[in-house]
Amino acid sequence: MTTVSSFVPRTRRNVELALLLLAVGIVMLAYLNVGFAVQGQVPIDLVTQAAWLLGFAVAFHIVLRWRASYADPLLLPIATLLNGLGLVMIHRLDLANERFGSEAMANRQVMWSALSMVIAAGVLIVLRDHRRLRRYMFTLMLAGLMFLLLPLIPGLGQSINGARIWISIGPFSFQPGEVAKIILTIFFAAYLVQTRDALSLSGKRVLGFPLPRGRDLAPILLVWLASLAVLVFQRDLGSSLLFFGLFVSMLYLATERISWVAIGLLLFSGGAYLAYLLFGHVQQRVMFWLDPWSEQALAQSDQLVRGLMGMGAGGLLGTGLGQGNPQLTYFAESDFIIPSFGEELGLVGLFAILMLYVLLVERGLRTALGTRDGFGKLIAAGLAFSVALQIFVVVGGVTRVIPLTGLTSPFLSAGGSSLLANWTIIALLLRISDHARRPVENEVIVPHTPPAPATQEAGRSAAPQGPAREARA
Repeated sequence: MTTVSSFVPRTRRNVELALLLLAVGIVMLAYLNVGFAVQGQVPIDLVTQAAWLLGFAVAFHIVLRWRASYADPLLLPIATLLNGLGLVMIHRLDLANERFGSEAMANRQVMWSALSMVIAAGVLIVLRDHRRLRRYMFTLMLAGLMFLLLPLIPGLGQSINGARIWISIGPFSFQPGEVAKIILTIFFAAYLVQTRDALSLSGKRVLGFPLPRGRDLAPILLVWLASLAVLVFQRDLGSSLLFFGLFVSMLYLATERISWVAIGLLLFSGGAYLAYLLFGHVQQRVMFWLDPWSEQALAQSDQLVRGLMGMGAGGLLGTGLGQGNPQLTYFAESDFIIPSFGEELGLVGLFAILMLYVLLVERGLRTALGTRDGFGKLIAAGLAFSVALQIFVVVGGVTRVIPLTGLTSPFLSAGGSSLLANWTIIALLLRISDHARRPVENEVIVPHTPPAPATQEAGRSAAPQGPAREARA
């Protein structure tokens, strides 16, 4: 008998700490650049900003050493860098808008960033094993639907910019759809793990294309109707697209059947055309997409045109942080923060930010590949795809690849709801990656097999014929 010990990977926590220091250094350099460009001096709160960002990041790092020592070492530095760059741009826009008497948003964003990191660390401490979430499948379904419906409650829901996706409690407002995105992703994973065998069965073949059985179409039809309901009652095109695309992608990952993707695309195309015929705000988005420079479009909004002209002014290398005019675009700190970066950092800087998102999604998918349970695979892949889809929709909207949807850029855009949700996504990915990379405690015992005899008779005796050989196989 030969004993083979399982491979013990490195935790890479020191690498994570070094990358965190680099991320905070880049953010502080950008903050210093904004101070020199706009105010002509070193920002008086430079040390304070560096201290809180480094303090919370290192505290999160210590929690990982304590509770998830084998977690992916790149997720936390990437999220910290993106969050910090978003704070720098929001601060820069605050400085530009001071002369108009606008309320400073950077201080609120700092508060939400700190709170989001604390909650994400709390998720890591409380949730020791992601597989426990599978027990609460139907509870998660009800909770996700409840969060989706909260904005429709009279007196609680609030319409902002035509979309009823906010709830107001006193001076605070919150977007419950961001939380519903995470809860429904976990529910989808639990449901698909339980039913993927039935969903994988083929029904009739049409033109050589295998279609699912009729009764197995119910889940995707229900999610399609739910996404249409979000579009109809909340007038939120972005969330509707995100929820439906997320479910179809997870359905494909669970069953590995192209037919589900084809059915999803057909349902999405039909729903989009129906929404275009019925709702004026969808027709408006399509008009802005097709010809934003037309007189009819400019009479209603020139937001997209201003964003495009700002990115055009930035060119390849940008005007420099603090030296452009991104404040001229409406909602430059939220929906259009990507054009703000494009104007001042140029195409090169914008590509660098997009590469951070690509790396973040890649680490999420790598976590899904390395996880040993199907439930964790679907959660990690679903969360990674939700970030990828959201970035595609945001960047595609501001560059006229697709119509505008109103979604915000993860970690960059102003808004507490988005920060809370995306830091929670990071916490879940860290927990699952810790499970994926953690070595198996039990050793693997491999029996030693002696070499086969060299004689012809021994060779015949070692390879039995007929039923005996089949039985052994």
